[in-house]
Amino acid sequence: MKAVGVIVEYNPFHHGHAYHIKKAKEATGADIVIAAMSGNFLQRGEPALVSKWTRTEMALNGGVDLVFELPYSFAVQKADTFANGAVSMLAAAGCDSICFGSESGNIEDFHHTYHFLENHQLQYNQAIRQYIDQGHSYPKALSLAFQSLEPRKNIIDLSMPNNILGFQYVKAAEKQQSSLKMVTITRKSAHYHDEHFTSATIASATSIRKALFSKNNDIATIQSYVADHTYKLLLQYKKNYGIFHDWNLYWPFIKLRLLQISSDELKEIYEVEEGLENRLISLAIKCETFNQFMKELKTKRYTWTRLQRTLTHILTHSKKEKMQMNEEKVSYLRLLGMTEAGRMYLNRLKKDCPLPIIAKRSSFDHQQLAIDTKAARIYAMGIPAQYRQKAIELEFTQQPIYVRN
Repeated sequence: MKAVGVIVEYNPFHHGHAYHIKKAKEATGADIVIAAMSGNFLQRGEPALVSKWTRTEMALNGGVDLVFELPYSFAVQKADTFANGAVSMLAAAGCDSICFGSESGNIEDFHHTYHFLENHQLQYNQAIRQYIDQGHSYPKALSLAFQSLEPRKNIIDLSMPNNILGFQYVKAAEKQQSSLKMVTITRKSAHYHDEHFTSATIASATSIRKALFSKNNDIATIQSYVADHTYKLLLQYKKNYGIFHDWNLYWPFIKLRLLQISSDELKEIYEVEEGLENRLISLAIKCETFNQFMKELKTKRYTWTRLQRTLTHILTHSKKEKMQMNEEKVSYLRLLGMTEAGRMYLNRLKKDCPLPIIAKRSSFDHQQLAIDTKAARIYAMGIPAQYRQKAIELEFTQQPIYVRN
């Protein structure tokens, strides 16, 4: 069976994701789709709208056959670390190819861009340091440094979010000397960061989440942008727990932590650097809401996304020594769900998979998995008290989701 890999968050799964899966199979001739999916906290430093188990069920109903969890120590990271983990995971899962969406839509241009930067690595790194020293954020410094090299034809636009991630996937595959074939399709209609609906049926996950958290708080407004199964799962989650997850649910825990901790202790947390610990503590004392805190914390140097990731690491108490000890590749495959076709593929994969496949949490122990378990339990703290204990226990009680299709 031929497998194509996709790197996803599905926050939530929508029509654009279904289109991606369909085109990925068409472009590669794959029999099944395998997803490397972030867990309960995401690459942009946000709690997922609904749990990884609900998002897994959305994925399996939407055309994915196997879902493996990308460990927290790769999922809540800058783009290159995120890509390294996801690409290594899909390679270990036996994928023949990886398909990603991009603004470019031309895979040869990604390879041209990679080799262009490899040939200008010294100048590129010097320019990045120069722009960072001028006070620019890391992503902005990358973009400015790239433009300073005066790239010409067959080069992708590295200021576009999906191009940036796609480039990191290509780079990771090259660095890992992977045999994976990289494939890209052009993103359709909605852009990654679009906050408003611009089409009758295709919307970004960002705009869907914005609508769900609007003053109207009417879930019906997003119905035309998601499949029926996604809509029903969102309704069920809201019925079961009374909430969708966002940072406001976790602000009291962050504030409490920052009021308790010393600046020296805070410096031990991953991504707390360059005196940021003092600003975090002083603003926690004066700010009443998460949004107020973030607006005052953000500077030209630190993007909103970078700061959210830092807060996620504070929330999960993820120390530098633990996060930096992790390998450049994943060390296991944590199975979240499968279809019947996925189960057939999995039975074959077990015979020669280079990594342990974990279907039962209690059967395996590893530092990356311990971090995942801690993060999942903390995520459950955002759920109302009467439902919280059961959610905390899910890491050990929940079996992989099975969808017969």
